[in-house]
Amino acid sequence: MRLTIFARLIIGFFAILLIMGAVNVYTALRLHRLSKETTRILDVDERILDLRKRLADSMLSQLGYEKKFIVTRDAAFHEQFLSATDDFQGYLAEALSIVDTVPKQSSLDRIKAHYDQYRFLVNDEVEQLKNDAARFRHKYQYPYEEEKGKAAEQVLEELQQLETTSQQDIHIRMNTLRDAGSSARKLTIFILILALILAVGASFVSTRSITRPLMVLVEKTREISKGVFEGNLKVSSPPEVSELAMAFNMMCEKLKEVDKIKSEFFSAMSHELRTPLTSIREGINLLQEGVGGSVTDKQMRLLTILSEETNRLIGLVNSVLDLSKMEAGMMVYRFQQESLVPLIEKVVVEMAPLIEARKIRVKETISDDLPLLRIDSERMLQALRNLIGNAVKFTPEEGEIGVSAFRGNGEVTFSVHDTGPGIPKENLEAIFEKFRQPPVKSSEWAKGTGLGLAFVKHIITAHGGKVWAESEPCQGSTFTFVLPC
Repeated sequence: MRLTIFARLIIGFFAILLIMGAVNVYTALRLHRLSKETTRILDVDERILDLRKRLADSMLSQLGYEKKFIVTRDAAFHEQFLSATDDFQGYLAEALSIVDTVPKQSSLDRIKAHYDQYRFLVNDEVEQLKNDAARFRHKYQYPYEEEKGKAAEQVLEELQQLETTSQQDIHIRMNTLRDAGSSARKLTIFILILALILAVGASFVSTRSITRPLMVLVEKTREISKGVFEGNLKVSSPPEVSELAMAFNMMCEKLKEVDKIKSEFFSAMSHELRTPLTSIREGINLLQEGVGGSVTDKQMRLLTILSEETNRLIGLVNSVLDLSKMEAGMMVYRFQQESLVPLIEKVVVEMAPLIEARKIRVKETISDDLPLLRIDSERMLQALRNLIGNAVKFTPEEGEIGVSAFRGNGEVTFSVHDTGPGIPKENLEAIFEKFRQPPVKSSEWAKGTGLGLAFVKHIITAHGGKVWAESEPCQGSTFTFVLPC
């Protein structure tokens, strides 16, 4: 039986409607997935990042209050410490209630365990102070300091790991959004071709109303993945796409707010920590000079310890601020065409007293044909001081370090080798992360902050180069970086 024209038209239109209906359902599901993932980023990942910052701030506050209480025995500081602990536990409970992945759950569980250990040590020390105040009054060091510091450091490290995990989740979900948007874009192009073949103008109009906003969403997704958080997405589209566009704009605003909070935190940290610490240092210097009256030998020794620790803390704060600027891309570099050789010689001369005191031999192998490089001399000096200084510190007495620089393959390669204890292979990449130190048995590592090699990595990367380490346990280490000519 042959079909009539009317039947064929009906079947044709029904087929068109069926195809369009199926495509629209599929597109709606895709859009719903995009909206769901975007909302998940806002409700979970961004909230986790905000709570991580609050937890870190609370942890630092607790460290400050409990140290002040231990030193001054002022009950007000203890009350402030308890208030900060309540805030910390509240933030932690909220984070645990919204966490959505096993790695973040595990990280929060470890944070809770380390924090419970820290609280236990603080409470135990407070009880000891109450029960035996006289014995502690005559001590210059506190028996719980090392364990508390270790527990607090573990909490902060886990918070940093939580931030990294959350950012990775955001990146993965953003890639998912981008892939889904790209897939939907291809689908709508196919609809356009099909609509032209079937000569259905309405299909073209409907398809165009979906294609345009989806292409805009794909481009916006790419901008967000590059760190551009401008929430200016305004498109005329169906309700589902409009909802997604609104979610995108909300997400951009949240990301901008987090970035602003981060900048404000660095500014507050600079004002609230560096300035008071400088005042404390100057006050200690005045006391050492006898401005407040005569000082006994025991008091002088205590003031000397306080002065050294204050200077170390000021240096740490400055280092953290500089590193934060580098990570945020806010560090200003003044590039000029200069030679690397005078900078290397300057650092070696600066290290000469320590080198001679430890009877270390320095072997320099520097090519005569090194070209001028586009570098920031002050930042490059900072990188060289860290690398050569580490080599000197970790080389045993009467050992040897090697400093070399040569040109090849359009690059300048610098390396420094020491005859120290070496670094396990599994730690060669981690040592370039901030607050990370290799687990070698050396008192020199304990004196550091774990920021030096992080500075080196950021500085060399900013110069368009790369840096790495090679080492074998008990056979020394070699740190190398290359810079483009």
